Amino acid sequence: MTDQTANEMESTSSMAHNGLVISQTNETLPEGVHLPIYMDNHATTPMDPRVLEAMLPYFGKIFGNAASRNHQFGWEAEQAVDLAREQVAKLIGCTPKEIIFTSGATESNNLAIKGIAEMYREKGNHIITQVTEHKAVLDTCKKLEKQGYEVTYLPVETDGLVSVEKLKAAITDKTILVTIMYANNEIGVIQPIAEIGKLCHEKGILFHTDAVQAVGKIPVNVQTDNIDVLSMTAHKIYGPKGVGMLYVRRRNPRVQITEQINGGGHERGMRSGTLNVPGIVGLGKACEIAGDEMVAETARLTELRDYLKAKFENVLDYIHVNGNMDHHLPGNLNMSFVHVEGESLLMGINDIAVSSGSACTSATLEPSYVLKALGLGDDVAHSSIRFGLGRFNNKAEVDYVSDKVITVVQHLREMSPLYEMVKEGIDLSKIEWAAH
Repeated sequence: MTDQTANEMESTSSMAHNGLVISQTNETLPEGVHLPIYMDNHATTPMDPRVLEAMLPYFGKIFGNAASRNHQFGWEAEQAVDLAREQVAKLIGCTPKEIIFTSGATESNNLAIKGIAEMYREKGNHIITQVTEHKAVLDTCKKLEKQGYEVTYLPVETDGLVSVEKLKAAITDKTILVTIMYANNEIGVIQPIAEIGKLCHEKGILFHTDAVQAVGKIPVNVQTDNIDVLSMTAHKIYGPKGVGMLYVRRRNPRVQITEQINGGGHERGMRSGTLNVPGIVGLGKACEIAGDEMVAETARLTELRDYLKAKFENVLDYIHVNGNMDHHLPGNLNMSFVHVEGESLLMGINDIAVSSGSACTSATLEPSYVLKALGLGDDVAHSSIRFGLGRFNNKAEVDYVSDKVITVVQHLREMSPLYEMVKEGIDLSKIEWAAH
């Protein structure tokens, strides 16, 4: 290896993700900016060092099984789990006994939806959800359809909100469950959860919400929000991966759920399996921190998001925000850069981790089903980027990201004949393209 090659390798490192290479170069950067920059906090969050510190003893010295009730090793583990239950319960306004620990929100969603469907099968077989749910809910509902259940998939309005009136109209005497996500993972829209929960309670129907993107970021209270069952996970709030929880209401009404994993009767018989004590400790600590710092963090992230949005709007034309901005997560900005191909934009900003409006499938690049549900065309959906700001992002990073995105968008548009035609006032929708 030559000295020149060694120097080049030393100055540039890369991380591969889904075929994209994120380069890290030692260019001169503003203070507070280190490449690559992570702005994909809806996908996952980096663990808060305070969470890791709380977890570490339970990987070594305190290693007992929380179900071992006859010696100190088990008691210490059980005490840690009990504390975490209290920390999680405090964040969402319930009692510790209503918290069921799981491996994450996907399991929680499966347990909630399948468990309720099975338990209340004699009462009815109708479930209502919406088209922009996470796949953990949509695929679970599709599985139940194959088992004879009927599922109504409500549309959303162009701003991403579900209509409570349309929900009300969809309810039948066979409806046993409504499952509507609290906040959307792609467009950050917050649904009218308390209103939906109130309607469900009036009709005697159980209400479940996938609150993965909401808990810890905005105030969530299962009592005032009229929620019967709630799913969340640790890794979206600066905790560890592989651990989550399901809130199950104990009274008014008492919710019963058929277990989906058998063996041992852990977690009030709803979720058997040896508890992941270090993970649960991390989840509890992450919830405690989120509760303590939510007000300040919400204000800071909202300011950063609005600053990022304004920088784009001040320079670029033919851009728009996806999702209702009045009912929106603080750190989310999903923006379409029309007449720019999203994957090309991602490659142009390969030192910034964000998400595009496309989902990679086996052979094709499909536009996001969430963006399509808002009525966006394929071309606009493909031009969309989701920026997910989080606890460890700063203003210097927002400046770097916005400047880089603007530069790349302008460069890509200079090469786009479609953009040139639009600038000249030509209506692309009225052009008849010649077939080859």
